[in-house]
Amino acid sequence: MTRRLFVVMISFVLFYWTPANATDEAETHAKIQTSMGDIVVELYPDKAPVTVENFLEYASSGHYDRTIIHRVVRGFVIQGGGFSRFLTERPTRDPIPYEGDNGLKNVRGTIVMARSDHRDSAAAQWFINLRDNPDLDHKMFEGLPVYGYTVFGRVVEGMDVADAIGEVETGPGGVFEGEVPVDPVIINRVDPIDWPGGE
Repeated sequence: MTRRLFVVMISFVLFYWTPANATDEAETHAKIQTSMGDIVVELYPDKAPVTVENFLEYASSGHYDRTIIHRVVRGFVIQGGGFSRFLTERPTRDPIPYEGDNGLKNVRGTIVMARSDHRDSAAAQWFINLRDNPDLDHKMFEGLPVYGYTVFGRVVEGMDVADAIGEVETGPGGVFEGEVPVDPVIINRVDPIDWPGGE
């Protein structure tokens, strides 16, 4: 075999053969099972690795089991992952670092970490955008960062469920002056799943 032919053969093998995990990486999905139906989200560990890991750890530990959607703002967001149906807050681990500068936008159907005024304060709570919410995006203003909210996935099935939750009647409850569903919307559990169609 001539050197030229050998080089051509090696180039052919390298071009057409790659390890399976290099071209067919399994996407990460989770199913949010609520009393009004299921919502399936695709997660983005490549864009928000710490946030996705944190969300899945809370899910796998059972933290989200039997919590509620405790905040509904019609045409804006639905929020959950932190309170029991009796509006007592679940204890959380230490907050995670901010990943809102990952280039992902707060568009309709995205799942996003809730936080307080401090950028590195996100813990367990999350929300789903019911519309495009550019005001929640990370941005730069006069050379300085304006911190937004970390998008870490998007709804791929069950957006109709999220929209229906977004239409429920709300009022005061617990420590909240308003925006709490009058009839509790229960998050039964959150589970990582294979997609499409598997558990």
